[in-house]
Amino acid sequence: MLLGSCVVGNHEPTEAELSAFGDYVYQLDTLQLEHQLDSLLKTDSTRWEGDKAVKERYASIGRLDGTPLWYSRMGVVPEADSVLSFLRREVPRNGLDSLAFFVPQIAEDLGIVRHLSFDSLGVSINEVLPRLDYHLSKAYVRYTCGQRYGFTRPDRLLNKLDFKPKGGHARLFDYDIKTTDYQEAIEKLTEAGVTKLDYLKTSQPASRLYQTFQREFERTTDQEARHRLAVNMERCRWQVKQPEESGRRVLVNIPALHLWAVGGDSVLDMRIVCGARTTKTPLLHSEIKYMQVNPEWLIPKNIIDNEVAHHGGDSSYFAKRRYYIVDRSSGDTLNPANVAPSLLKSGRLRVGQKGGVGNSLGRIVFRFPNDFDVYLHDTSNRGAFNSDHRTLSHGCVRVQKPFDLACFLLPDADEWFKDRLRISMDIKPETERGRDYLKAHSEDPRPLRLVTYQQVSPHVPVYIIYYTAYPNPKTGVIETWPDLYGYDKIISQAGSPFLF
Repeated sequence: MLLGSCVVGNHEPTEAELSAFGDYVYQLDTLQLEHQLDSLLKTDSTRWEGDKAVKERYASIGRLDGTPLWYSRMGVVPEADSVLSFLRREVPRNGLDSLAFFVPQIAEDLGIVRHLSFDSLGVSINEVLPRLDYHLSKAYVRYTCGQRYGFTRPDRLLNKLDFKPKGGHARLFDYDIKTTDYQEAIEKLTEAGVTKLDYLKTSQPASRLYQTFQREFERTTDQEARHRLAVNMERCRWQVKQPEESGRRVLVNIPALHLWAVGGDSVLDMRIVCGARTTKTPLLHSEIKYMQVNPEWLIPKNIIDNEVAHHGGDSSYFAKRRYYIVDRSSGDTLNPANVAPSLLKSGRLRVGQKGGVGNSLGRIVFRFPNDFDVYLHDTSNRGAFNSDHRTLSHGCVRVQKPFDLACFLLPDADEWFKDRLRISMDIKPETERGRDYLKAHSEDPRPLRLVTYQQVSPHVPVYIIYYTAYPNPKTGVIETWPDLYGYDKIISQAGSPFLF
């Protein structure tokens, strides 16, 4: 193979045109090219799966003759310059590190080829071209796959974070995530008639949230703030069910310790209490389907084992908390004084708390399907919302304004329904009809329970998310919060060296 010294620019000359310039200057040696590529493959110790796909592609072709992706015997393909220009511009503004995409090395090698400065720099064309070809391919696959699917896999990272001796690792990330299609990127590199640059350009996330982060990243100079934004931009790349950008939805952001119920131009916001570091609230997407007023609390097995069982036989403990014990097989209610701790731990009994005043779920609970038995609910400990330290629960989310949230979920509810709900929750009614009803039944010995169950129709999407930087849905201004569960650190480590 021979490289013509005249081959610079966008036109690939014919043999006849090349002959007019006399002898070829730089000779391509197939064996040397193959040796250089073999050396690159052997010394490439990368563990990122996208890089492995590129290595496999280069290793599978065996010989370089006729197979380079970015050059031929006529020179480097013109699109290499366009790709370099794109990477130079877009990599930094997307919260990524240019070194991870070989931008300086590609620019240097491309400059050597374009200016034919092999002799002056003492390097061989057979060394530069394979390196340039390999780095361009790796940069291309890194950018397109990373931008389309993310440079990290949150399910693999977070779901192996907390080990529970009796149940294995806790599942903390429950969003369905698509597997990265590395082969599609490889095919775009080799597919005839396809412009590599077009696929590169369409790889960037298109969500408004991502674009908001991108604009903030470009105008921010503080290094810590830029890194935080880069990590949160990575969350936008994951191919998961992202919060909708229109329509009614409930957003629960763990680091913010806040809930936003967004509908049209209105936003209801409130504080939350979420899972402690040892019992983290899982990240998930679901739909709120119904609500229960004055619910009973069926105590989960892990709480029985860790907090209740050792009180077995202490009837005063159960009476004070209004706990009851039921035999699962017979359905009989048992006297706590006769139930030993070992029996409570056996799993043969159901332990619950009666609904109403003092119930741990408060006066209302909002249910949505999930694999963790978590939900949004009121609480009997209202003082917790006054604290900045609100990672206290076993995983469920306690909400500061449960009645307001119920009204948000039922936008068509009339004032009489709202007053019936208030009366059921022991809140003063606000209509004349409600006040009259309460007065007429003031002598009733039993609590007034006018609403016990209410379906939410249509169902309202709920997203439990984890963003340490996020635009406040009320103001649109990006706010930042501490990394409560340490997820930023984990993503940052796994995303190195790609993330800023």
